[in-house]
Amino acid sequence: QVHLVESGGGLVQTGGSLRLSCTASGLTFNGYRVGWFRQAPGKEREFVAASKWSGGSTNYADSVKGRFSISRDSAKNTLYLQMNSLKPEDTAVYYCARGGPYYTGTSPGEYGYWGQGTQVTVSS
Repeated sequence: QVHLVESGGGLVQTGGSLRLSCTASGLTFNGYRVGWFRQAPGKEREFVAASKWSGGSTNYADSVKGRFSISRDSAKNTLYLQMNSLKPEDTAVYYCARGGPYYTGTSPGEYGYWGQGTQVTVSS
């Protein structure tokens, strides 16, 4: 079976930090575009950060630039999202996803594999 499993979400105060993890089983990240998206209540799923697994073509949403960082551990087949200086508007369910091998964009529709999501809540 193919699974992407996120972890690391939780409740944090404004200005705090969290690190999300996404571990893949039954599929590889190697050679593909991988990314993080989020969805707040009543809103559409939005792009947060993405990169080629090799580390190139990295993009961040303007709202998280300078605060969030995407990284990976190839040996563990795990993707990370380090989130610093968190704000209440970062509150959402965060999802990791795998896109195609040649895709370089940020559209959720171009990512075929998704995790179940992990809740991040930032209190003011």
